[in-house]
Amino acid sequence: MEDFGKAIFLPAEIRVPKQSALASNSPSDTQLFRKVRNQHTLAVRKAKASFFKQKFAFCNTNSKKFWDTVKSMENKSTSTQLHTALRIGNAVTTDKPTIIENFNKHFSTAGHAFHLATPTPVNSPAPPSVSHPSLPHFSFSQIQSADVLKELQNLDPYKSAGLDNLDRFFLKLSAEIVATPITSLFNLSFVSSEIPKDWKAAAVIPLFKGGDTLDQNCYRPISILPCLSKVFESQVNKQITDHFESHRTFSAMQSCFRAGHACTSATLKVLNNIITAIDKRHYCAAVFIDLAKAFDSVNHHILIGRLDSLGFSNDCLAWFTNYFSDRVQCVKSEGLLSRPLAVSMGVPQGSILGPTLFSVYINDVAIAAGESMIHLYADDTILYTSGPLWTLC
Repeated sequence: MEDFGKAIFLPAEIRVPKQSALASNSPSDTQLFRKVRNQHTLAVRKAKASFFKQKFAFCNTNSKKFWDTVKSMENKSTSTQLHTALRIGNAVTTDKPTIIENFNKHFSTAGHAFHLATPTPVNSPAPPSVSHPSLPHFSFSQIQSADVLKELQNLDPYKSAGLDNLDRFFLKLSAEIVATPITSLFNLSFVSSEIPKDWKAAAVIPLFKGGDTLDQNCYRPISILPCLSKVFESQVNKQITDHFESHRTFSAMQSCFRAGHACTSATLKVLNNIITAIDKRHYCAAVFIDLAKAFDSVNHHILIGRLDSLGFSNDCLAWFTNYFSDRVQCVKSEGLLSRPLAVSMGVPQGSILGPTLFSVYINDVAIAAGESMIHLYADDTILYTSGPLWTLC
């Protein structure tokens, strides 16, 4: 909303000071003040409408710009400044190092509650997955330096650096020089099935999402990963998503994180099924499910089993096993940095591969619906059914 103030220009004839209008306390001056106030309100509304109309016109078909504009209209604070106090057990502390250490412990173990409720021994076989006998085996292809160069040139120089402190602006400026050696490094990772440990370390910033400022559950972790790891993941993600989409691996009941699928298409599909049932004078019942800490609760052992069932080669499975191993995170705020803690569950927050891997993880959920209808959108699920009314009697 910072640009908005520059867009409003009030006519000179309505710039009447409020104090002057109220000073005399006479009915005529009060009436004049109300008239000026109403004119001012109307002018502001028109200026806002014109301002945002122009903003939305620039969005065109760019959905990211559209939603950024919508968020700017909400005028919500997105400050990452650390709050001065936090409740730990029954006590409240104002010691900032203690606060960030507790945030780190809380975020790094977010998915453990679900894991403890449904333990999976390390050496036990992964739950059965749907086999895809017609799906060809998948192996990584060599990454081309031209693709890496394009990624580096498109970097946003204003985003924060990760814990490696490698500046995005530097990478963008030197893209033509460093693209080739960086590409060699990426391809070497495929050959060795190893990822540099520095690329598996995340800086986490606690972002208040509303509620009690003393409650650590009212904060969302914003992860900042090293820039090169995101460039690398972008290339890996393109290879596996192209493979999945070309062979129609993902369930038709899954809409999120897929090209050509969005919240709108998911809503239209579900709504169409409900309207069709109503037109037939059938009942329609639905259960809406929101999985708590879904991305943080992903079991790596099960996920590797899912990839295995999808025809991923042994080299690919070894690479992903290394990708999940030895991941750490630190909470960073106001120049303070917590000690690193291991992250043994979940898909990496803020990563490029995370959403795609989560889609793989939940892809078989649709099978459990049986005769009911189901639709998945990230960690939101709707399970619904319909039928003749007499079946309810």
